[in-house]
Formats: sequence, C-alpha cells, structure tokens
Amino acid sequence: MINKETIKQLVNDKIALSDYFLVDVTVSTSNHIVVEIDTQNGVNIDFCAELSRHIESQLDREVEDYELEVGSAGLTAPFKVIEQYHKNKGNEVDVLTKEGKKITGILTEVTPDTFTVTVEKMVKPEGAKRKVLHKEDIILHYDSVKYTKHIIKFK
Repeated sequence: MINKETIKQLVNDKIALSDYFLVDVTVSTSNHIVVEIDTQNGVNIDFCAELSRHIESQLDREVEDYELEVGSAGLTAPFKVIEQYHKNKGNEVDVLTKEGKKITGILTEVTPDTFTVTVEKMVKPEGAKRKVLHKEDIILHYDSVKYTKHIIKFK
C-alpha cells in the first residue's frame, strides 16, 4: 500500500512556493489516492493536472499500481484545515458543535486555537415594546466542533 505521508510530502514539495494549500490526502487499501487542495482564489484545473503529473513522476506503477485523483476541496464540504477558515473569513457558515448545537453566522475571526462566529438575533430589551437586532460573537475551539461549512446563497 502506498504511504499517505509520502503523498503528502510530494504535494507539499510541489505547492511550497504557490498560494495553494493541502486540505487532505486519502489512500484506500486498493491504492486509490485522493488529493484535495485549495487556494484563496479558487483551484485551477491546469494546476491540478500539473500536480497530478508531479505525483505520478515520483511513483512507480511497476512497483505498485494506483489510481490518482487530484482536485479541489468541495465547496460545501466541511472544513478540514485552518486555512479553509481563513479563506472563508467574512462568509456565512454553519457550525455544529460536539454537543449538538447548530450555529449559523458570519465567520469573523480566526486564530490558531479558536474561531469566532457572529450571529444575529432579535432580542427584546427590558422595558422595550419591540425586538431589536442584536449581534453576538461566539468563540469556538476547533476541537469542540463536529463540522464547519460555508453556506452558499443564491440571490
């Protein structure tokens, strides 16, 4: 079986001087290799082909046969690396915590240990007749979250 760490190293070597970043590498028991990459500006299919050729040039099909797939991280797939949080700063996200609480709001801050989602709620202040829009920042640790996904809305 092809080593996942070997594939990661080959990808990182190729993308080191670019604005691309590695999202995930999976290698099945049947040597089906899936490489997911991303960038702030969108993934170019020509770069995917170039990366695929780079990986293939370093592996020997005569020693071990494999199937290789290189592509972008899914647009609505859960975030897997902190770079995806940075990329989606300012966008609306859905977060599901490990306690089962669902949070929808704007991703406003990203740090190495936490991220902040600003949610809007209608709140009735004490003594007021009407509810007013209130913004609240919710700070979450990455390890307390099941998933975070970018919400895409068409207007």
